[in-house]
Amino acid sequence: MELSTLSSKGQITIPLEIRQKMNLKTGDKVFFFEENGKYYLQNTNSMLLSEFQSAMEGAAKEAGFNNPDDVEEYIKMLRKSDKG
Repeated sequence: MELSTLSSKGQITIPLEIRQKMNLKTGDKVFFFEENGKYYLQNTNSMLLSEFQSAMEGAAKEAGFNNPDDVEEYIKMLRKSDKG
């Protein structure tokens, strides 16, 4: 458990160990939310990735990609068509 002090401007410093575990870097945004009376923060980068993965679930199969070889073949086809 870590402890931070709130400044007069409402700012806190997230302890280094927690920043490292959350993969927080300078300039990252964090999301604060409340659930059942407890407050949490989450790295928005990981939140967006998770949402994107959920949204894309099943899209590869729908597009006809059944394995990594299908993806490679599609990329080769695109590269050939770009060369004209």
